[in-house]
Amino acid sequence: MSDSPYVSTTNACKLCTPLGAALAFRGVEGAIPFLHGSQGCATYMRRYIISHFREPMDIASSALGEKQAVFGGGPNLKKGILNVMSKYGAKVVGVATTCLTETIGDDVPRLLAEFRKEFGDLPLPEIVNVSTPSYSGTHMEGWHAATAALASQLVREKVAAHRRVNLIPGFVSPADLRYFKEILADYGVAATVLPDISESMDRPALLDYEKLPAGGTPLADIRAMSGALGSIECGRAAHMAESAGDNLERRFGVKNHRVGIPVGIRETDAFFDALEALTGAPMPEKYASERGKLVDAYVDGHKYVAGKRAIVYGEEDMVITMVAFLAEIGVKPILAATGAKCRNFKQALADVVEGILPEPPEAREGVDFHDIAEQAADLAPDLLVGHSKGYRYAKDMGVPLVRVGFPIHDRFGGQRMLHVGYRGTQELFDRLVNTILERKQEDSAVGYGYL
Repeated sequence: MSDSPYVSTTNACKLCTPLGAALAFRGVEGAIPFLHGSQGCATYMRRYIISHFREPMDIASSALGEKQAVFGGGPNLKKGILNVMSKYGAKVVGVATTCLTETIGDDVPRLLAEFRKEFGDLPLPEIVNVSTPSYSGTHMEGWHAATAALASQLVREKVAAHRRVNLIPGFVSPADLRYFKEILADYGVAATVLPDISESMDRPALLDYEKLPAGGTPLADIRAMSGALGSIECGRAAHMAESAGDNLERRFGVKNHRVGIPVGIRETDAFFDALEALTGAPMPEKYASERGKLVDAYVDGHKYVAGKRAIVYGEEDMVITMVAFLAEIGVKPILAATGAKCRNFKQALADVVEGILPEPPEAREGVDFHDIAEQAADLAPDLLVGHSKGYRYAKDMGVPLVRVGFPIHDRFGGQRMLHVGYRGTQELFDRLVNTILERKQEDSAVGYGYL
């Protein structure tokens, strides 16, 4: 029997690490994601991302072949960046490594230092690099590593204090990000969202193709993050030793308030508490009203959802926040599964259900869908909660799937799906209740017309 920590998977409950980094880099104004590796990596990721967001997605590549795999990809990397400069006029180039370049041992920071020295007479863009081999991570680790790299490599000095709040939202939808910015504006502060895909990955129809789409966090705003009132970083999972918010706090004293992704009343309350602590302003009546309407909906819908059993899967932060949401509406999460391996996954699950459930759901890390399906056969769930990759298993089990997170490939509008805040929770709760009611109608011989 092999002692290798690497095992094959039937259908991984994760995506590749540089895919997450590429999406994060797309959340910076004037930025081009650049994969240092083979052309196939960029092609696969573009196709996957486009299927969810329904938007074009350019990803540059150093396009290594057999020769570069033997002799190193440095010349291709440098030539590729020059091509991006001439064809796109990019302000920022986000360089993410792939399995190939990590395996052959390309020293990307050294190669980029050489590039800056060799071509220092040109108006060079900012170049941010991040190590993202897929064999030791997931798309979420790529997203968070790229976000941390943006903060550590672009925020270089302490600036004068200003009335902005750094929002490091985690991997949520463009609709979620727009709602976040609306909330902060109603508190009287501007948000520096890092990264911000709210416009770059959900764009209006245009007559001419934009090589560099509008939207994304302006470079000047990123550099000014060191003078913010504070940071709010969403997500309970510990992805790395030092997150973007932690880095800004350590280097510049910008207080980092870590909360879960605000889905459900308790997690959203924690987000608003952090915002009130930073701004000194009370919750606007608009959101107090949204909260009250959500409580009313919980009461109205409780009879439909109470006692139902759910399996939750997907990105670890989304799984944790969905478990928190399900527990508070009366649905029992019986299994929480993720393809990642997170240092505090089990503890985070226990924290979000404390005082609601007698014990947290079973936690599974580093699993694929074969593992989940095998265990689900004995758990008799009433529904699955997760992204589209679980649909075939939900169908085989004969239970409905409530789609959340990324990727949503078999439904339309994944980029406009609102999850966060009281408003997003309301939409999610309505979808979940209606999914249960629809199944009740389908399973009935008479097809109830009144439920």
